[in-house]
Amino acid sequence: MSFFSDLDRQYIDGEWKSGNGSWDIIDFNPYDDTKLASITVATADEVDQAYRAAERAQVVWADTNPYTRRSVFERALRLVEEREDEIAEAIVAELGGTRLKAAFELHLSKEFLREAVQLSLRPEGRIIPSPVDGKENRVYRVPVGVVGVISPFNFPFLLSLKSVAPALALGNGVVLKPHQNTPICGGTLVAKLFEDAGLPAGLLNVVVTDIAEIGDALLTHPVPKVISFTGSDKVGQHVATVCAANFKHAILELGGNSALIVLDDADVDYAVDAAVFSRYVHQGQVCMAANRILIDRSVEAEFTEKFVAKVKTLKTGDPADPATHIGPLINNSQAEAVSSVVEQAVAAGATALLHGTTEGNLVSPSVLTDLPADSPLLHQEIFGPVALLIPFDGEEEAVRIANDTPYGLSGAVHTGDVERGVRLAKRIRTGMIHINDGTVHDEPIVPFGGEKRSGLGRLNGDSMADAFTTQQWISIQHGRSGFPF
Repeated sequence: MSFFSDLDRQYIDGEWKSGNGSWDIIDFNPYDDTKLASITVATADEVDQAYRAAERAQVVWADTNPYTRRSVFERALRLVEEREDEIAEAIVAELGGTRLKAAFELHLSKEFLREAVQLSLRPEGRIIPSPVDGKENRVYRVPVGVVGVISPFNFPFLLSLKSVAPALALGNGVVLKPHQNTPICGGTLVAKLFEDAGLPAGLLNVVVTDIAEIGDALLTHPVPKVISFTGSDKVGQHVATVCAANFKHAILELGGNSALIVLDDADVDYAVDAAVFSRYVHQGQVCMAANRILIDRSVEAEFTEKFVAKVKTLKTGDPADPATHIGPLINNSQAEAVSSVVEQAVAAGATALLHGTTEGNLVSPSVLTDLPADSPLLHQEIFGPVALLIPFDGEEEAVRIANDTPYGLSGAVHTGDVERGVRLAKRIRTGMIHINDGTVHDEPIVPFGGEKRSGLGRLNGDSMADAFTTQQWISIQHGRSGFPF
């Protein structure tokens, strides 16, 4: 099967069909600009069809034996394993992911499918005591109904599955809208996977479209009760506002400005390795990436020398080449934005220890230091291969700098004293932080999410049940109640 020629459709109510919009989304390879697919966008009417199909199918699915539901995810996992090489090729082609990145994304995708298998059986009810004689209180965990999922371009296959699979496993229907730069890996490939795994028609629908065509129809439609969005904080704020106005629950996984902190007793060589990976994996297009690398001034010179030397060894080029570390950014706008950030920072007084170049969508690594204290770059997310090296004097200053950001997603602390690292980590206002490791981590049963502008809510493990189910109290009065009138 050729994913790009066979899956260039909408998937609504179990049928593959062309959209009825007036224009096409063109899917390009970001490395060489070759055309991969052309997909006519879905209209607001087709969004309605998708949600209505999910609503109808969900009623039966919620009553299906959980062991029967589980078998769908077992088959889906086997299919990913069987098609792993093909899916990896699609990731390399559609989003410019390196071979290493594709393997990383597929590894995590399989782990999350394994967790979905278990999640099918996890919801449990409770019986709660009552102060009223003869009363039995039952609390049932039930599906929310239909979930809308909006996924990003950087890890499209993984981050679509991460919400789609648990929502389905817990008895819901789903409508998925992938990012327009990754409509296949983030959308129709996921639909094909579940179709082949035997998921009943209508439960999962994929609409490839854009706000220019449908406005906020995906958010304001009356059917979905939960919207799971992964993307920028700017768009996430809009999603949250619209959801609140329409009494919907929003799960938001947004951007970051993570700090990797190197204390004076750290293993410098190891910290360098962790920092280089944390900043430059997938060209820096990772919400958990170490935007800011904070170094105690006592080890600054040694760390900086070794960090720059290692970054110079990274190869920028064709993501299909196994030797490539840095592939293309997702599109020309992103490449230009990252290049502009570097130029503006240098013009404002920053020192470029390594000044990257731009050729098409390929942007080679930059390393900046000596940023002015008022540099806006210190407070924003850089979705590209640019590292900021920031010295500090002592733990108090490290904590102040790390917290001086509107974001709070991930982070890391490197130290020879683990408990010292934990004490410092507790003072960082972030959803996740790792001692003596990188900043880029995701595990299926550990709560994943951020603070401040990095998001609302958590995913993974038991948090999936909180996100995609609700609770219903049913009381039973054994005998007769007394009433005051």
